[in-house]
Amino acid sequence: MLHSCRFCHTPIQHTFCDLGLSPLSNAYLSAENLEKKEPLYPLHAYVCAHCLLVQLPSLHTPAEIFEEYAYFSSYSNSWLEHAKTFAEKAQRRFNLDKNSLVIEIASNDGYLLQFFKDQNIPILGIEPAKNVAKVALAKGIPTLTEFFGSRLAKTQMQQADLLIGNNVLAHVPNLNDFIQGLKMILKPNGIISLEFPHLLKLMQKNQFDTIYHEHFSYFSLLCLQKIFAHFDLTIFDVEQLSTHGGSLRLFCTHTCQNISSSVERVIEEEKAFGLDNITTYTNFSTQVNTVKNELLAFFERVQKENKTVMAYGAPAKGNTLLNYCGLNSKVLPSTVDQNTYKQGKFLPGTKIPIFPVEQIKKVRPDYLLVLPWNLKNEIVEQTSYIKEWGGKFVIPIPHLEIVH
Repeated sequence: MLHSCRFCHTPIQHTFCDLGLSPLSNAYLSAENLEKKEPLYPLHAYVCAHCLLVQLPSLHTPAEIFEEYAYFSSYSNSWLEHAKTFAEKAQRRFNLDKNSLVIEIASNDGYLLQFFKDQNIPILGIEPAKNVAKVALAKGIPTLTEFFGSRLAKTQMQQADLLIGNNVLAHVPNLNDFIQGLKMILKPNGIISLEFPHLLKLMQKNQFDTIYHEHFSYFSLLCLQKIFAHFDLTIFDVEQLSTHGGSLRLFCTHTCQNISSSVERVIEEEKAFGLDNITTYTNFSTQVNTVKNELLAFFERVQKENKTVMAYGAPAKGNTLLNYCGLNSKVLPSTVDQNTYKQGKFLPGTKIPIFPVEQIKKVRPDYLLVLPWNLKNEIVEQTSYIKEWGGKFVIPIPHLEIVH
């Protein structure tokens, strides 16, 4: 159990969602390790009654999870387009040029910084996963292979005009140290841009599968306002995005007098849903079983009808879903993924083998279970050929949906 909140240090007493024991979501198995016993850890999210931060205990160090990482951002076309659009808008909005510096924390394989490079804007990536940083460096993206925090910020002499952190804030066990580091490497008039899945959408759309061990925290704007104010940083604008099932993009700076009306609008949405009330959080667990029951009923029906099911994707969220539902290779014989790093490996816990996408045409499944449901439109379009043999898509979140 979490003993105290990672932000305000208040003793933690309330459960948000208990998903039982689960392996690390990105601990993919090789064939030679298939028979070894996998370590399982509690996947139990709590909520702080004082600051309303939803969080997991820090059962692992960042090095255990991120030094060798299986997620490469550039494998998603829609995510690349999202990154390109942001880079173009940011250049115009913040007047970035050859005299500016854009720093991205958790820069992955250079998926975003490459678009600033194309505009001749100086860039620097900070990416702790050595295998991923190697890909960025090969693209000509200057990259520090380090974990970010106040220690690195003290040694990093350059300060950013634009400091970006996309889908990294949730991955930080020492949240206060991380934000202190952001403050230290931001120019006096610099801008911080942060994207992260919105807790409001997680709860509204029952996206419990986005809870996994490498996500230490889950944020509302209500909560983050308190956290950033503590460090004398001001959130002056917020955008609501469709990515990852519903995300927020915050813009912060040291001081700002002009706060966009969008900030208050999102705060009011969160309050209307009840995110300022601890009871809303403690009641969330009752929603989770709905998805589990629907998915298990679907597999039971498919087996009776002698139909075949294949999964698409090997995302971390899929591993949470499959392990929580108790599904394994006996009922779901295979999955496919575009990421060559994952191909030939097996999903943690369930031991489902991962094949290249071409395997779909070889197997010709009756159903394709889309595990990265946040990319469902892209995936359904790319694999629409399954309709040639009457194949259908299964979308598990927020509720089970069969797409013809």
